[in-house]
Amino acid sequence: MRQKILFSGCKIMFLLLISTYKGFSQEENESKLVAGADFYNAYIFRGTSYGTGPAVQPTIKYTSRLLTAGAWGSFDFNGYKEADLWFTISLPKGFSVGLTDYYYPAYDYFDVSSETGSHAFEINAAFSLKSFSLSGNYIINKAGNAGSEGSDVYLEASYSAGSLYLFLGAGNGWHTLNTESGSDKFNLCNAGIGVNKAVKINDNFSVPVTGKIIFNPDARKMFLAVGFTLQ
Repeated sequence: MRQKILFSGCKIMFLLLISTYKGFSQEENESKLVAGADFYNAYIFRGTSYGTGPAVQPTIKYTSRLLTAGAWGSFDFNGYKEADLWFTISLPKGFSVGLTDYYYPAYDYFDVSSETGSHAFEINAAFSLKSFSLSGNYIINKAGNAGSEGSDVYLEASYSAGSLYLFLGAGNGWHTLNTESGSDKFNLCNAGIGVNKAVKINDNFSVPVTGKIIFNPDARKMFLAVGFTLQ
């Protein structure tokens, strides 16, 4: 049943991608392909720490009028590896939809089974209006080695004011899973404040720097993440 759901979800997103492509196929002059990397003291995702120590997070991104797609990864110096593929389609009125494939290179790339699968496929939807944004995310498959339960939900709201921004997120499944009890109830797991600032190196070059204080009420933990981007 989960494999049927996975296939149906991927088929829907593929059809959306094809229909959108027809709309911007004549806008090639607006497209842009960039590559870069983030460097963080730690990899914190939705209120959970992954890996140990500093992380290098390379990215390749293609942007056109309606489509943004790319590859992103996180690698630390203690063996943690993640390599994701994703795309987002822009819709009218500030809405967008997309799909993310979370993959872990320590495992077989072609294993999509529920028991030992290495991919977690997540449908993403978002809405933004000026300084406010809201996103909803739903994982459509169970994958043992990826850690997803299937039907994992994550919701997040954020508000920005200049260089500062606030965020509040809640979820279940792999976001709040207690490995000892097996409980994964829906709960707040990612709350905090962040700041973005461009540090000027010289008249022609500056480096974007990000800092975040993150609190996970579900796990009763707090994190501090600081990083910079080279592009």
